[in-house]
Amino acid sequence: MTYHHLRNATAVIETETEYILVDPMLGEVGSIEAFTYKRFPPLRNPLVALPDQASGVLDKTTHALITHQHADHLDEAGIDFLKERHIPITCSRLDADALKSKGLHVVQELEYNKAVSFLGGTIQGIPATHGYGKVAELMGNVMGFFIELPNEPSLYLSSDTIYTQDVKDIISKKEPDVSVIPCGSAQLDEHEPILMTMVDILKFVEDCKGQVICNHLEALNHCPTQRKNLKNNITLDTVWIPEDGAKKDYT
Repeated sequence: MTYHHLRNATAVIETETEYILVDPMLGEVGSIEAFTYKRFPPLRNPLVALPDQASGVLDKTTHALITHQHADHLDEAGIDFLKERHIPITCSRLDADALKSKGLHVVQELEYNKAVSFLGGTIQGIPATHGYGKVAELMGNVMGFFIELPNEPSLYLSSDTIYTQDVKDIISKKEPDVSVIPCGSAQLDEHEPILMTMVDILKFVEDCKGQVICNHLEALNHCPTQRKNLKNNITLDTVWIPEDGAKKDYT
């Protein structure tokens, strides 16, 4: 498996037979409104452009995974891309009708904690809690994915979540070879953080037996944690903090 990190949570998972696009935010710089106006500078999102090499790998997309409908995971440009190419999509059953209403080609609707067939292997929807305390209810439903494909390392895409018992159970019971977690510590103008704090990021890394990929970095105005902050706190060689456009092979 080769993991292509494009920007924020947008990535392409390259396997022997597939190119799986995850959460396409493909729009130009500033094409999405700011997510916070008081706590951090009210800059429109995304803050950075897609890397130059993005188009080459995006053109190979054979399937897509959508974890939830927030604009930093599925924007108008991402919707247009999926529609124009009629890309088959796997998502939560809770999002399926909304995505279909946008003209997207949903072929598989997942329930939480139920493994089903997927591209010759299996995929399981994993609960994700998008924030600490009451803000999680306001953020709506999110689904992570645990994926096992033939001749590939097992992969856990946590999506936007804090470090919950559901997340702990996946890394302790399934022991994924590779896990992708959001590390931007995002906050809105009100409420508690909506992604893992640095304390919980470090707990996850400590508890996880496999490789870890850090995303959700330096692309959105409500994510204060930067790559240098993570690198100052995490020195393990099992943790990858990719630059946009970087790729890494996992066997």
